[in-house]
Amino acid sequence: MKKFLFIIFIIFSQIAISQDKGILKGLLTDKEANNETLPFANVFVKGTNIGATTDFDGNYSFQVPEGTHIVSFSFLGYKTVEKTFTIASGQTIILNQIMSAEEGVALDEIVIKTSIGKESANALLLEQKKASVIIESIGAQTLAKVGVSNAANATTKIAGVTKSEGSGSIYIRGLGDRYLATTMNGLPIPSDDVENKNINLNLFSTNIIENVGISKTYSTGGYADQASGKVNINSKEYSKKGVSISMSGGANTNVAGLSDDFRTTITNQDVTIGFHQKQFALQNLITLQGWDTETLATPINFNGSFSAAKKFEFFGKEVAVFFAGSHAKTFEYQKGVFRAYRSNVLDREFTDVEQYASNANTTGYINVRLKLNDSNNIKYNTLFVNTGVDNLYEQGRNGLGYVFDQDPQETGAFVRDQNFRQTTLFVNQLLGEHKWSENNTANWAGGFNFVLAEEPNRIRNEVNILEVATAPEIQYAHVGDFQQRKSSQKIQDTEYNATFENKWALGAKNENDEKPFSLNYGVNYRHKERTFKSLFVGVKSKDYRAASVDELSSTFTATNFNNGLTLRLREADRYEATLDIMASFINFDFQIKDKFSGTLGFRFERDEINVVWDVANFVGRLGTLNRTYESLYPSVNLKYELAQNNYLRFAASITQTLPEFKELAPFEYVSPTGRVTKGNPDLQKSEIYNFDLKYELFPQRGQLFSLAGFYKQINDPINLSQTRGSSGYFIYSNTGEKANVYGVEFEAKTDLLKNSEDESIFNITGNITKMWLEQDLLADFQYKDITKSSLQGASDFIANTSLSYSNQKQKELTATVTGNYSSDKIFALGSPEDFANSAALYNDEIIEKGFVSLDFVVRKKLSENILLKFVGRNLLNPEIRQTQKVRNLITNIETNETVSAYHKGSQLTFSIKYTF
Repeated sequence: MKKFLFIIFIIFSQIAISQDKGILKGLLTDKEANNETLPFANVFVKGTNIGATTDFDGNYSFQVPEGTHIVSFSFLGYKTVEKTFTIASGQTIILNQIMSAEEGVALDEIVIKTSIGKESANALLLEQKKASVIIESIGAQTLAKVGVSNAANATTKIAGVTKSEGSGSIYIRGLGDRYLATTMNGLPIPSDDVENKNINLNLFSTNIIENVGISKTYSTGGYADQASGKVNINSKEYSKKGVSISMSGGANTNVAGLSDDFRTTITNQDVTIGFHQKQFALQNLITLQGWDTETLATPINFNGSFSAAKKFEFFGKEVAVFFAGSHAKTFEYQKGVFRAYRSNVLDREFTDVEQYASNANTTGYINVRLKLNDSNNIKYNTLFVNTGVDNLYEQGRNGLGYVFDQDPQETGAFVRDQNFRQTTLFVNQLLGEHKWSENNTANWAGGFNFVLAEEPNRIRNEVNILEVATAPEIQYAHVGDFQQRKSSQKIQDTEYNATFENKWALGAKNENDEKPFSLNYGVNYRHKERTFKSLFVGVKSKDYRAASVDELSSTFTATNFNNGLTLRLREADRYEATLDIMASFINFDFQIKDKFSGTLGFRFERDEINVVWDVANFVGRLGTLNRTYESLYPSVNLKYELAQNNYLRFAASITQTLPEFKELAPFEYVSPTGRVTKGNPDLQKSEIYNFDLKYELFPQRGQLFSLAGFYKQINDPINLSQTRGSSGYFIYSNTGEKANVYGVEFEAKTDLLKNSEDESIFNITGNITKMWLEQDLLADFQYKDITKSSLQGASDFIANTSLSYSNQKQKELTATVTGNYSSDKIFALGSPEDFANSAALYNDEIIEKGFVSLDFVVRKKLSENILLKFVGRNLLNPEIRQTQKVRNLITNIETNETVSAYHKGSQLTFSIKYTF
């Protein structure tokens, strides 16, 4: 309480102190560069030390005491300009200035050396404009305005990008997880989930993100395992001295609407702020820990974060440090339906599916930058993330659940799945830049990554609610010996990676004092290894009863085990896997007469995958495989300036997508719904041919209009599909010989209304992507008259838009409305159940229906130090629904059935941020 009162005292003291001051702000532009913005110019009140340096966009803003003053604008080699102004308390005065060069000064001899931040929209647009590859980025400033809390949501603000609500996976141009690559500061980072190739971007909170960039075309300096694009998270580093603290609270509307207390798993007893500490061995947990759920009285979302930055000298060398940390907890509740069909026959049906989830996320991040001299810089990044997800899933509590061929009966089925999943992630990176000479610059980087993902005590019960004369009775299902079980799963990934690139500038300097050609060459290395272990302990309880589904613990007692209850142990499932990549590359960069530029490159890469497994559901349990691929990967990226600020771009490349460990190892993972996903040792890599053509127009500062067309040919495409047989497994397969993807993208960023000082009042950003996707299905996936299909996870229409308002006052008020839409996409491909009767006996593809999402953010500055923010996410709260066509075997009529449906609820959050 004392700390809280102290913070409140500081806040109100700051408000009181600032009342006798006003704000001087404005924009500096460069007359010598066609009135482009002028960064790093000096703006100071004459005779004082009050002032600032213009940012990358040429803007400045600082507090000034009330009264009459003289302000001085200066920049090396430019005429110094002085202006007199009078300011009152609480007033905002805007002074814009056009700077021009001093006569007789040779500007081409002036070199400004500084570090450039890339958080603002204008800075990233300028980077996009200058880049030879097709890249789009979103910076920290924009993320704050649109209320984005993590990198996953950040990517959906970029053209052609969607996020699956069902799995959380990112899709770029309709291609999902296995076709993407994720890096941090250009170095690869591992996945935190056995189900995914790429790390969950929700783990990267925005207080450690400088910007998120997506490269939709390939350059040979990066690993070839990508097709639709690469997501790169540039982490924050020192930009200015300061400390900030932020606190927020809120609720999910679904959670707030619960009439009863919020429920959690019993495993949550062993969890503290997202960290699990196991008290007993899994076998002992059968009797030493209960099987029933618990309740939580106050499921309120909260978040606390801080950041600090400082620069100092150490043994005469400049050292800059930035560090940040956060802890957040959120709660979600969903209620809906779930059904499954096998060969057009109902296999499972639950009309009262409930899911309670509580998520805790702790993040720590440090960046250290050491400047040895003007030519040598070294940076070190370390990121620690711990995420704990407590998930309680139930279906059938209403007594109406149905499971085909269930014992003791098909009706009255009830399933409860309690699972706590903890992910601990360490990312360590060391990066260096060395300018050996005017013509020779070397960049190198090395990384060590470690991921530990655990499900320490997953509890699953499958029972039947029996209607008897006196009261309902609970009988344990017993088709197998593991329908009442506790299990554990552990994944440990260790990775070493390194890269070295040398840039050699060639040719005579042009009028911009730049050499028009450069030769870039280097090497990449990556070694990744995984150990996986899963252990099941089941209880055979056929002859036992319980009074209710909330009193199952009364059965699993030491007394009952002494009197006939049987414990079943299954030998642990294991697999070990390694990935080794060695590559060399060479790129030739050129620029001809400031109009035509580009990059031509070649990459030779050797990829080797080894997997060894010992799993129960593989014939003989044991197996091994080796995949070795060696190939040459070329890339071409060209840019031509049609007119001033008008560019035409072309890109072509060959890339690949490698099978993932979890796609190759034949381990079966059961989701809470009962869907089973299994690896496929026969899976082979895909080869992809990529072509892009894009037109870009940058009419004014901060504005963009672009139109792009793209084509991809994917040989041996990989998709998630359903298998034949009673198991109803989902498996990754090479489903066709070839797939074709055509698409067009349109993007616009512009101002709708400006004030008299040429500042944006209303700004709109929008993008639309339309795609045509088709693959020729192999015979194993053909049924009815279907011989072609779209690609799994691919929406053929995507639209994102945001409308922002700013009053451009001293105490700025901003508001942003953001909307996203993606059309229907395939969750899993279908398959024939019986080749001879595939017109009637088949499992049709499962479709994830499209929906619109809407977010709203309001931010208000109370002073230079205090910021208030309200965020409303998923305000429309649309239904997240999956459907499947099912044929009635009697009438032969096909209907569209809902197989999964729920609402996520809206997240409402209020926060306050104080900057020292």
